[in-house]
Amino acid sequence: MENLDVMVLRKLREWRLQGLRAMLVTVVRTWGSSPRPVGSIMALSEQGLVVGSVSGGCIEDDLIDRHTRAYAQSPQPEGASRHEHTIPSGPPAFVKYGISADEAHRFGLPCGGTLELMLEFDPDAASLGQLIEALEHGQLMQRRVRLADGVVSLLAADAPAELTVADGVLSNTFGPEYRMLLIGAGQLTEYLATMALFSGFAVTVCDPREEYRSTWRVPGARVVSDMPDDVVRAFAPDRRSCVVALTHDPKLDDLALLEALDSEAFYVGGIGSRRNNEARRARMIEHFDQTEASLARLRGPIGIYIGSKTPPEIAVSVMAEILAVKNGVTLPRDMAVAQAKNEREKPHNDPGAQVCGLPRRAA
Repeated sequence: MENLDVMVLRKLREWRLQGLRAMLVTVVRTWGSSPRPVGSIMALSEQGLVVGSVSGGCIEDDLIDRHTRAYAQSPQPEGASRHEHTIPSGPPAFVKYGISADEAHRFGLPCGGTLELMLEFDPDAASLGQLIEALEHGQLMQRRVRLADGVVSLLAADAPAELTVADGVLSNTFGPEYRMLLIGAGQLTEYLATMALFSGFAVTVCDPREEYRSTWRVPGARVVSDMPDDVVRAFAPDRRSCVVALTHDPKLDDLALLEALDSEAFYVGGIGSRRNNEARRARMIEHFDQTEASLARLRGPIGIYIGSKTPPEIAVSVMAEILAVKNGVTLPRDMAVAQAKNEREKPHNDPGAQVCGLPRRAA
């Protein structure tokens, strides 16, 4: 599944090339709880079509009602007036939702939630095309909108940045797709790849073993057959990339993981039990001149502890951990697989025994 921002921008460009009026809506500020973070975007066509979101749906409905013909074309109660709502012209406009408790209830905002949106009318298709092309080539881009007249400028960015509004300019940074490289094309990989695709990752699967590649069944993931360490080097993981080794075979996993640890990948991990993970680290220290410090970023056992036994549940566990790391969430120590299993294995009669941070009840 394509990156959500790219999907929105691509559809908006398509509408504009078709001669349709349209607008780009950006979440500029939030107060209290809000359904979508600052920087989120959606596009709305004059026909009432929407891609992307800025809320749970109620605000989108209100924008459609205010700015398109979709509602005017629907059947009206007898005696009701029929209005032609159209997307206006001119410089960007700002609108707030959820200022009062009544509005928060009406628009489905969490209690106390308020958000401010910027509406850009009829964005230039050529500028949208340049932004999309840069994102498709893996470039981080900053899109600047001059509030006085809506003129857009694009600049290559060196690092992700929060949306800002200053000196009459709104700046929003758009990143390329998050990427995931999976070593091994087994059943667990199929489940994890499926979840990653739906989460907006571009997925590459590496497995030199024909017997595994030949049965691969997940469309949308790129499958390659070179040796994993070579694939990692060619993949060139950056800060929007993760590498996960899933073969249980040291000949395939170890060198690939070591290559990934030398990159900027935000997540590097290998499947395996606590014992297998300890053995992997010992091999790397003994045979590849690694140290505990150099292996500090290597995750294993991977995933969060949810008592997983089956491939789909293990994939859920791993995907949850990857997304937490991606989103900058520090997981409680008790959710780590090794820690949780160690606690579960303490003797039942040990008064200090705990499971996931909670005292174990006596049998």
